[in-house]
Amino acid sequence: MRTSLMSRFGLATILALVLGLLFSAAPAQADTPLLSVSSDKATATPGSSVTLTLTLTNPHDTPVQFVYQSIQPTYGTTQATGLKYAFSACGGNVGSCDTGATNGLVHHTVPVAAGATTTVTLTYDIAADSACGSGARIDFYTYLYYEYQSGAAADSGIFDVPGNEVTCAA
Repeated sequence: MRTSLMSRFGLATILALVLGLLFSAAPAQADTPLLSVSSDKATATPGSSVTLTLTLTNPHDTPVQFVYQSIQPTYGTTQATGLKYAFSACGGNVGSCDTGATNGLVHHTVPVAAGATTTVTLTYDIAADSACGSGARIDFYTYLYYEYQSGAAADSGIFDVPGNEVTCAA
């Protein structure tokens, strides 16, 4: 009789453990990255424009209620002599935008529902008299800060932004 009681106890324990693991597991996250960033051109010439597209995916089960994102030139870009460019426009789901000289600041339109995405675009113009050719690259990074759970939780990060090589017109 002891063997039977132990078998039932062991089976019940294993079943409870399996059910506990199933119900306590975090919801599966999609393979979609938090932020995807792309540029419409890998190379550009002086006098042309480049548009960056930044898409934020809300990975949480509550809406994102505040999004701040800045775009800054990399150190290498700031040190490159003769590169001339300036941000000129914002588009997409923009609550507010500030395009100042060599950087940009965006507040995405909120709320962003759980699992939904929001996309903004930033355009910069390369001056007609900008340096071009070997070693002339414009690269950026973005700092992203957002709040969710009615402002009780926040997250942030720094992400690379694809830049472009400034080639001389042929």
